Amino acid sequence: MSERFTKAAARNIFYGGSIFFFVVFVALTAHTHYFIRTSSTDETTLTDSVRRGKHVWEQNACINCHTLLGEGAYFAPELGNVWVRYGGREDPNSAREALIAWMRSQPSGVEGRRQMPDFHLNDRDVNDLIDFLEFTSRIKTQGWPPHTSG
Repeated sequence: MSERFTKAAARNIFYGGSIFFFVVFVALTAHTHYFIRTSSTDETTLTDSVRRGKHVWEQNACINCHTLLGEGAYFAPELGNVWVRYGGREDPNSAREALIAWMRSQPSGVEGRRQMPDFHLNDRDVNDLIDFLEFTSRIKTQGWPPHTSG
């Protein structure tokens, strides 16, 4: 038996390892897509108002200050579970009214606090944005964020 590492052995290890890790990558990708399709999101609740709310979220660059399910800036609160924090599961109407009132009161003008700008959203945009936030609160995030407070 030769004690040398030959070019053929190096080539076989490279190709074998590449194929092995490519197969693992494809399997993990397929598993992720299966999980997202079957367990993570309920697509039946994806309405036109939710789509418009996501557009409002993107158009006003809310992610530049807020996080949504852990993605975004950490300047302002996490909004992936804001519907839960405002009691949307127990009393959806009161939660909606409270979120509308909170958004309408911005900027609050309180000294020493960070201020959210007034984006001059109309009633439809505000309700669509709340529908989007309600939708995101129903996504199964495997325990993220770890605290309800965000």
